[in-house]
Amino acid sequence: MTEPQVSSAEKASTQATQLDYLRRILLAPIYDVVVETELTHLTKLSTRLNNQIYLKREDQQPVHSFKLRGAYNKLNSLTEEQCIHGVIAASAGNHAQGLALAANKLGIKATIVMPKTTPDIKVDNVRRFGGEVRLVGNSFNEAQTASVEYAKAENKTLIHPFDDVDIIAGQGTVAKELLQQLPNADVVFIPVGGGGLLAGMAVYLKQLSPRTKIIGVEAEDSACLKAALAAGKPVDLEQVGLFADGVAVKRIGENTFDIIKHCCDEVITVSTDEICASIKDIFEQTRVIAEPAGALSLAGLQKYTETSKGGESLAAILSGANMNFHSLRYVSERCELGEKKEAILAVTIPEEKGSFKRFCQAIGNRAITEFNYRYSGKPSAEIFVGVRLGGSVQERQQLLQGLVSANYKVRDFTDNELAKLHVRYMIGGKCANSAANNNDAKNDERLFSFEFPEHPGALEKFLAAMGEHWNITLFHYRNHGAAFGQVLAGFDLDKNQQSEFFQHLDALGYQWQEETENLAYQTFLN
Repeated sequence: MTEPQVSSAEKASTQATQLDYLRRILLAPIYDVVVETELTHLTKLSTRLNNQIYLKREDQQPVHSFKLRGAYNKLNSLTEEQCIHGVIAASAGNHAQGLALAANKLGIKATIVMPKTTPDIKVDNVRRFGGEVRLVGNSFNEAQTASVEYAKAENKTLIHPFDDVDIIAGQGTVAKELLQQLPNADVVFIPVGGGGLLAGMAVYLKQLSPRTKIIGVEAEDSACLKAALAAGKPVDLEQVGLFADGVAVKRIGENTFDIIKHCCDEVITVSTDEICASIKDIFEQTRVIAEPAGALSLAGLQKYTETSKGGESLAAILSGANMNFHSLRYVSERCELGEKKEAILAVTIPEEKGSFKRFCQAIGNRAITEFNYRYSGKPSAEIFVGVRLGGSVQERQQLLQGLVSANYKVRDFTDNELAKLHVRYMIGGKCANSAANNNDAKNDERLFSFEFPEHPGALEKFLAAMGEHWNITLFHYRNHGAAFGQVLAGFDLDKNQQSEFFQHLDALGYQWQEETENLAYQTFLN
C-alpha cells in the first residue's frame, strides 16, 4: 500500500495529527488497571518458518483483550458531567468487557449493547464486571445503531469501540510496550476490525521506528479495510462473517482510516482455516486458547512468510483470548486444512471386495484422517476421504497425480466450503439392498463400532482383516489425533457367515461392539 499524493498543507496537517496521537499515547494514564503484557518468543514456530517469531500477549490483560487500554483511557478523559448518567457502547464482546471493567474501577455506570450472536462467555463476563447488557440485532452495526438511540434517549455518553481519538491512543500503548521489548522489529502484524488497534499502533511505530513494516491482517469475510483502500474511503460491506466475531465489522472507522492509509504498509487477508491453524499454533507454544480474532495476526504472519526472504524479526499481536468453548470443535476440525496438512478428496473406486485396501496401498505411507462410504449397489462407489499431508500444496498435487496414475477418478474438495462444512457429515442414507428401499430384497446388513490403537497402518490392518472376506456396506472413520481410532462399519452378512465373521473379529484383537439395534442407525441408515 503506497501513501496517497497530498498537498504540503495536507501533509503538515497529517504530521500534526500524528504528533498529537504520539503525545496522547505517551501520556495515556492506564497502568493502574492495564498490565504491561509479555512478548513471547515462539521458538518452535521460529524454526519452522525460518524467522524469529514473537507474540505480544494481550490475553494477559484482566479482560483477556487489549480493549481495556482504549476503554480506560477514554473514561479517564471524560468530565464529571459526562459521567452522571453513565456511559453506553456497542460491542461484539471485548470492548464491552474492557469498558465494563474500566467503568467499574472509576465508579461509572456502564451499559453495553451487544449483538444477539455474541458468545455467551463475553456476555457473562460483561455482567461479571458490573456492566448492564442489552442484546440487540444480529450484527455489530445493528447494535451500534441501537446504542446511539439509547444514548440520546437516556442522556448517556456514547463510547465508540474504535473510532475515537482517546480509544485509538489507548490502543497505541501496545506499540509503546512492543517497541521497548523488541526495538529491532522488522515487521509487525496487527489484526483489523474497526481499525482502532492498527491505527494506534501504526501511528506510534511509524514515528519512532519508521523502518518497521506494519501489516494489517483481516479475515477474508470481514475485510472492511481492504474495501476502504480500494474505494479510497470507508465503505459498507454487504455482510460479514461471524467466525472471527471480534473483527466482524462492516465499515472501517473514519478516524482510524485517516491514520491507517498513511501509516500502514500492507494489508493481508486470511481464511477461516488459516485462522484455525494459528489458534492451534498458539496453543501448542503457549497453552493459551486464542479467540479467532486474537489469532488473526499470527495467521497473517504465517501467510507473509510463504513469500518472504526469511531471517526477519516478526511480531504478531495476540489481541484476545475470549474463546467460546463450543467453537473448539470447529477449530479442531479445520486447523489441519489451514496448515495444508490435510487433503479432502472424493475418489471413485470399484464396488468390490478389497477395494478399500487397494486404495490405502495406492496412497502410500500417508495416513488417512477420514473415510466415509455407503454401499449403493452400483458397479462403482464414491468415498469421501481425508489424507494427511506434510504441509505443502505441492504434496497435495503429487497425491492427486499419483491417484490419477493409479486409474482412480479423483476430485479435490480441500477448498470446497460446502464439502468441509456440511457434506462430510451427510454422506450415508439407506443401504441399497435394504427392505426399506426394495420390498423383495433381504436386509443382511449388520453394524459394528470399533476402537483400536491409532498408529500408522492400523486402518489398513483392519481393512485387510475384514474387507477381503465380507462386503463392507458402510464405513466411517475420522482421526482426530487421539490415541484411539474410531470406526463405524456395516457388513453384508447372511446367517451362514456369522460364525466365521465373529471368529475373525476375535482374532483381530480390536475392541468392538455391535450397533445394529442402535436407534440412530435404525432411524437414518438401515
